[in-house]
Amino acid sequence: MAKGLVIGAPRSGSGKTVITLGLLAALRRRGTVVAPAKTGPDYIDPAFLSRAALRDAVNLDPWSMSPARLKALAAMQATGADLLLVEGVMGLFDGAADNTGSTADLAELLELPVILVVDAERQSQSVAPLVAGFANWRPGVRVAGVILNRVASTKHERMLVDAVAATGIACLGAIPRDSHLVVPERHLGLVLPGEVSAFETFIDTSAETIGNYVDLEKLLSLATPIAEGDAPPSPLAPLGQRIAIARDDAFAFLYPHLLDGWRAMGAELSFFSPLADEAPSADCTAVFLPGGYPELHGAKLAAASAFKAGLIAARDRDALIYGECGGFMVLGETLVDKAGQGHAMAGLLPVTTRIDRPKRILGYRRLLQAGDLPWPGRLHGHEFHYSSARQSRLAPLFAAADARGEVLPPMGAVIGRVMGSYAHVVDAA
Repeated sequence: MAKGLVIGAPRSGSGKTVITLGLLAALRRRGTVVAPAKTGPDYIDPAFLSRAALRDAVNLDPWSMSPARLKALAAMQATGADLLLVEGVMGLFDGAADNTGSTADLAELLELPVILVVDAERQSQSVAPLVAGFANWRPGVRVAGVILNRVASTKHERMLVDAVAATGIACLGAIPRDSHLVVPERHLGLVLPGEVSAFETFIDTSAETIGNYVDLEKLLSLATPIAEGDAPPSPLAPLGQRIAIARDDAFAFLYPHLLDGWRAMGAELSFFSPLADEAPSADCTAVFLPGGYPELHGAKLAAASAFKAGLIAARDRDALIYGECGGFMVLGETLVDKAGQGHAMAGLLPVTTRIDRPKRILGYRRLLQAGDLPWPGRLHGHEFHYSSARQSRLAPLFAAADARGEVLPPMGAVIGRVMGSYAHVVDAA
């Protein structure tokens, strides 16, 4: 079995993603086969990790997924690799509102050591109590090494390294402050890799920097074996026997574990691009419109007549049509973009969504299904969007609560076999 490491940090914005990307590329260059993974439900970071590792990344979400699911996914992801490298989320001990689901929870469950990325800007010797505090906060979480980021000078590096030495934790490297090691962001977080000009140059720069400033041999020596996973729980059932799935820059948010589970259960998956005005396959028994960025492509989607006609034809032959977040927006009548311009969508649900009055909605969701999805009644998912929806009085798709169990307004809409909501479903509860 492969060995594994978790990349964590004291807080968001410390540089976990860029350093993980650099490690993936630098290790790959030296012949190490690295399997990437991302803690939590994030869709965008895994796209970057996949490009850097040249292997598909997987999400390991310790809030939404059961321990058995997490262990099985980690073991499957590590198969055929030398190292499973898991990028954390937020600060090491930051989780959902119910205080679960943190990077530390995942590291403890998988029994993997943590490499702590510390943003050293504007501090020197104070890095020692910071590192010592994180290392000693929870007995089941082992901080095995430190990577110092955004170091200002050689003198600054010496002060930091000497301070970390006093903690007894290995300092694996000190990364100098570099304006080139920054990935652009958008309203939902990082942009997608294809939208970063000269992305391969960015990866090359990251690999060169990390390879020069991090002791890769020492890093690998700290990794510990991945435990063999038992048979995972049954995956969520396929939406149909033949599922047509939208996949392009407007519909990019797909969980590999769901698709793999559907294939394993015998479903036939086909993919189509609404942005290219492609229709779902004429013989599909279900259509899945996942989340993404339809608000950036309103005019193009409005003009996609073959795509919209294909959805209507699928509805008329009683195929299940399901949309999540961006997919839910496209199933509606109108999408109002950031400039206030309205665009005609599929019109299968009497819903208008708009992003010209942005308000961030973010959090895990406990969902009780009220629709006709072929899934258990109780589900785990998350919500992350800046748009809002106005809809007629319709049957909701889900009754919802937050991570603490506090009741939220019902989510989504259902008309017959057409349904959707802002929730991204991850797993059965």
